[in-house]
Amino acid sequence: MAIETILLAVGPMDTVRAPELAQTALEIADPLGATVVIGHAFTEDEYEDVHDDLGLNARVEDVDPDEVAARRAPVPQLAERFEEAGVDYEIKGALGEVSSQVVDMAIDVDADRMIVGGRRRSPAEKAVLGSVSQEIILQAPCPVTYFRDLDVME
Repeated sequence: MAIETILLAVGPMDTVRAPELAQTALEIADPLGATVVIGHAFTEDEYEDVHDDLGLNARVEDVDPDEVAARRAPVPQLAERFEEAGVDYEIKGALGEVSSQVVDMAIDVDADRMIVGGRRRSPAEKAVLGSVSQEIILQAPCPVTYFRDLDVME
């Protein structure tokens, strides 16, 4: 199976590990000539929280998720890295429940591989709060590379 499209799913907690996530994606995409889709799904609450910070005037009902994703950290930093490396990339955003939106995004872009980051949580935290990355891995339509960063905490 050829890898033509890689979905790099990121969130705001991924800002601290963006260089490592970009390197992981580049190690796969660059030699294969694959396109990286930088995907950022966010909830309505998250959108409301960053609405003013990003200088957006649109109500949540009128938002263009791709535009918000393109301006939300760590997406610009990742895009710059792929641009410098000469790797084709796209930016996709989604609004709604994060794990299901990321899985839908992978289906929509026909991803051959996904890269998702996770953070260290205790079993009790996972039971109470859930795990977005775990849900993505379980529902993914393609193989997933899980980037675990022990330094990133809730």
